[in-house]
Amino acid sequence: MKRRNCRFFGQMMIIGMLIISFSLSASAADIDILACPEGCTTLAISMYLSREIQKSDPEFHLNPKATEGYLYNLAEMGRNSALWKTTVFGINDDVLIFAPQGGKEPFTKFFPQVNAKFRFLYGILWEVTGHYFITTDPKLKTYSDFKGKKLGLGLVTQSDWGMNPTLDLKYGYNISHENAELFYPGPAKLGKALLNGEVDAIVAGLGAEPNFKSWLPSLILSELEKSDKPLYYIGQEAAAGEKINESLKTSYIPITIPAGTLPRQPRPLNTLVDGNYHACHESFPEDLAYKLVKFVAKIGPKARLEAGIWQTWSPEMMVAGLSEDNTHPGAIRAYKELGWWELIKKFKPANLPK
Repeated sequence: MKRRNCRFFGQMMIIGMLIISFSLSASAADIDILACPEGCTTLAISMYLSREIQKSDPEFHLNPKATEGYLYNLAEMGRNSALWKTTVFGINDDVLIFAPQGGKEPFTKFFPQVNAKFRFLYGILWEVTGHYFITTDPKLKTYSDFKGKKLGLGLVTQSDWGMNPTLDLKYGYNISHENAELFYPGPAKLGKALLNGEVDAIVAGLGAEPNFKSWLPSLILSELEKSDKPLYYIGQEAAAGEKINESLKTSYIPITIPAGTLPRQPRPLNTLVDGNYHACHESFPEDLAYKLVKFVAKIGPKARLEAGIWQTWSPEMMVAGLSEDNTHPGAIRAYKELGWWELIKKFKPANLPK
């Protein structure tokens, strides 16, 4: 009797361990993605990836979540260690560079100090968003003309729409709340504010890729294009980018947006660009990082052909800015298997805090 009970107890323990093991493996295939506000480009891309991955592997769940922006993502990942092994998040390279300086000037209003160590998985696009302005006033020709003007920006929880233009204005042109009016209503309200004359100029979105042949416009451009008002674009010169990079230790790249890329854009526009990525904590499981990168690499070519989804995708875009130091080991393993890791030599890596 005792032997039978022991055998039964042993069998139940084995079954229990199998159940626990199955549960753990199932939960490990559930990955949340902290994206950005409703209507933003990277949320749409994340939703597309989720749908396509489900077709390839129904057991691999990618769950995109709309958030208040990349600065919110950083703060949430920094304070909530429960997310580290289950969550991927959208972020700009400069935000991860700034992370340990959070809570101090000039980042006081944007995010708290974050010392957790994060690593890149793959690049999504090169972000022009927040590095140029649109106006209906032909008298406004340069950033220096913004003194005394009302400027519409994104949310303070958004790095590209909110923080970046604020820092560009301050460190490139000495423009701040002291000599201009800066408003942060968010992207969804900016187009209407400009067309109604509530503000003099607004930031807008645009995605690029390393070869600068494909461009990903934001919804706000479609809204402005439908109006009958003239549109004037104000960018930044390379010298301003160098000044900002020197002050903030960023790695902004000067680019030229060809004429006709933006609605009613008659001539080329010079401005700056930074990197937009999906990243994770350094403790994120290596096998999940590996599988996710392999899925994205497989789906990318199709996503590029889908109008309005991810025209900026390419192997170069996925690895631009990556290095052995700033990239998750699981992602590196995937890139080496794909034969893409050598492509990183074509780009300057982002120097993340160690």
